[in-house]
Amino acid sequence: MKKMTLCLMVIGAMHFANAQKINLGKAAGIVSSGAKALTFTNQDAILLSKESVEYMDKNNPVASAKDPYTVRLNKLFGKHKTQDGLNLNYKVYKVKDINAFACADGSVRVFSSLMDIMTDSELLAVIGHEIGHVKNQDTKDAMKTAYLKAAALDAASSASSTVATLNDSQVGKMANAFLDASHSKKQESEADTYSYNFMRANGYNVVGAYTAFKKLALLSEGGSAQSGFQKMFNSHPDSNKRAEAIKKRAEKDGLWKDPGTVTLPTSKLTK
Repeated sequence: MKKMTLCLMVIGAMHFANAQKINLGKAAGIVSSGAKALTFTNQDAILLSKESVEYMDKNNPVASAKDPYTVRLNKLFGKHKTQDGLNLNYKVYKVKDINAFACADGSVRVFSSLMDIMTDSELLAVIGHEIGHVKNQDTKDAMKTAYLKAAALDAASSASSTVATLNDSQVGKMANAFLDASHSKKQESEADTYSYNFMRANGYNVVGAYTAFKKLALLSEGGSAQSGFQKMFNSHPDSNKRAEAIKKRAEKDGLWKDPGTVTLPTSKLTK
């Protein structure tokens, strides 16, 4: 069985009722316990991320090279395959979840439904945020936490402290533990700062970071999505507060242009 460790879903994991979910399949992982988890290295994070992303790419609908989603993403990020010392690769998952995630191996995955509601500037901000988590090694920290939680599952399922094959239920528990342990408020704020600096350095419209957070705030307030979204992000800075922090900095830098009232689009922004 292949190892299966989830990669971090960072800026806006919004799982809607009855929506098509990202398919992790009936994954079973082999998780090392004890000292291995405690001495978790950058290379451990990279190797586990690589295996995980390869598995998820095989088990989810990936947009083809000529798909409008891929074309749009490449247009925006083709020039950023090497960024700040990182080697990055980008793909689109054609699923209904509104999300994006980044892994320690440099894999960035964007969900088509996120691209449907975000402008180019907003996508640059969101994915810049994801790159920030990789650069700041937040993804390594989150992976290590998930690994330690998985080691506890080993102890529960086996008298041995060696390795244990995780069943479907344990994989689900590990996934929940991973998301719960994802990022601290400090890490989120630092990734926001990285995103802002990324946009400013490349001449992009930093107001896109503001409007992206405003849209995420609108989504978090909506009906059936509310409880699940708030549960997953109750440890993270409020989207409206994060938007205001971006506005304050943009005003200070002379880059603020009032976007007016931010609303969710009524039609898909990826054609």
